Amino acid sequence: MAEKLNKFTVAPMIDWTDRHCRYFHRQLTQHALLYTEMVVADAAIHGPRERLLGFDEVEHPVALQLGGSDPRKLALASSIGAEFGYDEINLNVGCPSDRVQSGTFGACLMRTPEIVAECVAAMKSAVSLPVTVKCRIGVDDQDPEIALDEIAERVFAAGADALWVHARKAWLQGLSPKENRDIPPLDYARVYRLKAKYPNRFIGINGGIRSVPEALEHLSQVDGVMLGRAVYQSPAILSDADAAFYGDSGGRLDYAALISTMAIYAEAHIEKGGRLGHIARHMVGLFHGLPGARRYRQILSAEANRPGAGPEVLFEAFAAVDITGSQTAAA
Repeated sequence: MAEKLNKFTVAPMIDWTDRHCRYFHRQLTQHALLYTEMVVADAAIHGPRERLLGFDEVEHPVALQLGGSDPRKLALASSIGAEFGYDEINLNVGCPSDRVQSGTFGACLMRTPEIVAECVAAMKSAVSLPVTVKCRIGVDDQDPEIALDEIAERVFAAGADALWVHARKAWLQGLSPKENRDIPPLDYARVYRLKAKYPNRFIGINGGIRSVPEALEHLSQVDGVMLGRAVYQSPAILSDADAAFYGDSGGRLDYAALISTMAIYAEAHIEKGGRLGHIARHMVGLFHGLPGARRYRQILSAEANRPGAGPEVLFEAFAAVDITGSQTAAA
């Protein structure tokens, strides 16, 4: 199973990895698995499904991440996701936000691995897609050696196809969600030990990984690597992924073609009543490190949210960047 699942993914990130972000990221990598933001099972069942779950066909392969702790609801939400055409369903057992805790799901489920297993079993029975789990190494005063082993044992016994592990604890009391992404120390070795215990199971790693070369180093120990904030803040990182992980060398990133593609996409979105800012906000970090990147960011930030802003703003911002000699996937 480990070889059948995607070994490089972009992490699910609340308020970030919406459909516009994923469309943009797909222009930079053809093979990486992209994740939705977490969608609460109740919302998938009762909410505006097209707005919450709809996506463009070019986003494949794309996974739906669900939040919840009721096996029946998660099974139904998984079925709905399958009907929408997702390639994988993932259960969130790692988000530390207060809103998630109040709903008794996310990272607090690390304390109840038996419930997680029931949820996974129900989801597996509802769909033929891969069902995966994303968790932490533990929460609060849990011993990661015990907590992570117990989650892994339970979810694999319930039929989970993969376990993605954010290699740090979540402190549910005393730290904000933002602080939980930085303050608890990373413990990659703990995830490596889990993989050694389950050599025939897919185990992926997440947390603090900043580049494709770093990701490749982890692949000597685990089956998959998930990047989050690094990709969002510097999206061009993704242009190296296809060659590095899949042997698909598509050549250097054509920034001009990318901007043109996103301008066409933005125009269609605006014609449907959307705003340029919905899309441009995900593109702010595209030219990180290149001459003119600061001016590019300034133009997008100031102009993209103005009433009536159109795709021309993308071209105006792009004109401020000097891409001569930029190093990309072929470097």
